[in-house]
Amino acid sequence: MQRLFTTFARGWPGRGLLILRWVTGIRLITEGVTALEAGVSIETAILRVLAAGGGILLMAGFWTPIAGALVAVSELWIAFTQPGDPWTNILLATVGATLSLTGPGAWSVDAGLFGLKRVDIPDPKG
Repeated sequence: MQRLFTTFARGWPGRGLLILRWVTGIRLITEGVTALEAGVSIETAILRVLAAGGGILLMAGFWTPIAGALVAVSELWIAFTQPGDPWTNILLATVGATLSLTGPGAWSVDAGLFGLKRVDIPDPKG
């Protein structure tokens, strides 16, 4: 995972990625729950559950490249195969692909597991 990202953004860019991950994850989970409550077809239900699972992983910042790619593929599949307005699905697919390519930021599970570690070496002279 460390090889995929040269840095895990800190400061304001890291906060921006955190907000982006949370807003996207909340929307994906909401759409998944709504689809299951509405009694949609099995294909749509599976796609929505996959997208909601990706949303949970994005919210945590865990396996972000995989979760973002899962969200992008499932949302594009929904956009092009299901009736209705595709633009929300295309937007969510774009955000998923963007998070997959940019990384989760410093406030994520990925940063804790795979980020650069700081090692303090004590001074031998005192």
